[in-house]
Amino acid sequence: MKPISKRKEFYPVGEQLAAYLKEYGRHSGIPVIYQKMRGFAEAFPLLDRNHEDTLWKTVTYDPHVLKELNQQLSSIYALLKTGDTQVIDHLYIERVDFCEFGNSQPFRVRVVNEYNDNYDHFYVKIADASRIYGLELEHTLSPNWINYLVNEGTLIEEHIAGVPGDMFIEQYFGRDDLNEVRIAKEFVKFNERSFIRLLGDMRSYNWVVDITPDFEEVQYRVRAIDFDQQSYEGNVKIYLPQYFKENAPVVEMCMRRLNYPTIQQYQREERNLILRRVKVAWKRLEILLDSMCADCCSTPEKIGQLRQELGEMHETVAFESCKTMGDLVRRNMEVALAKV
Repeated sequence: MKPISKRKEFYPVGEQLAAYLKEYGRHSGIPVIYQKMRGFAEAFPLLDRNHEDTLWKTVTYDPHVLKELNQQLSSIYALLKTGDTQVIDHLYIERVDFCEFGNSQPFRVRVVNEYNDNYDHFYVKIADASRIYGLELEHTLSPNWINYLVNEGTLIEEHIAGVPGDMFIEQYFGRDDLNEVRIAKEFVKFNERSFIRLLGDMRSYNWVVDITPDFEEVQYRVRAIDFDQQSYEGNVKIYLPQYFKENAPVVEMCMRRLNYPTIQQYQREERNLILRRVKVAWKRLEILLDSMCADCCSTPEKIGQLRQELGEMHETVAFESCKTMGDLVRRNMEVALAKV
């Protein structure tokens, strides 16, 4: 597979997308805080329980900066969760981590409730238009709700809970209580979902497994946690999680546990569910896709490559008139969902 771009270009939020965000409650008067957080004084490697480097760094700030920053971050968290900035007296910021390797170069903020020591996380990132489109498509077309806020150059994202895919493969595969058939089924559905809305780079560390105990068994759901590569690359295989070597153990499980007719059944089921969501949220989705079609969210070379490869994959000339990544997303949904 052709490698994914190490550094993706950031695309600003245009007027049409900004209007959409205000219309659907995504825009907020939160402090424009990202650049301020980049002014940390020191950074120390964050190690996991096994004392291995997590690629995150815990950052510290000068005292005069820290006091105001803690208040602003607590207020942002309260607004994200409750819609009210006043519920902050019992919250405090325990730690701020920074990842310089991620495309979005995110900050992860750990918030603690001083009454019961319960903690939660949220993320502060650069407000990249293509990433926001990815978040909105996930919220609209998947079974997962997404909570985030935007103001100018700052994007606030809620933490998505679950076992990271690479950790799930390492720690859960081979266990007697793992229901391999259900995991295989969910990965097939996840693969289908990612391709239909053209979400790329779903390597094992960019998705999580949500595990829910059932009355007899355990239910699993595979869900994306990283939306940097929403319809950006030109290689069509980047939008199919099955092709990443990091996902090979799960793909092998699917081949071992599911036959071809069953895989086709699960693909049809997922397309049908997406089609139902499209019908329910058609107005919102049309406004979003109109904005996306008008925006520049990739390079002409990548758009041209993906246009050609999607046409070859679907064996159709329907993609030839597409000029933007938004056009390709809309047409790919139309072609794929027409097969339901």
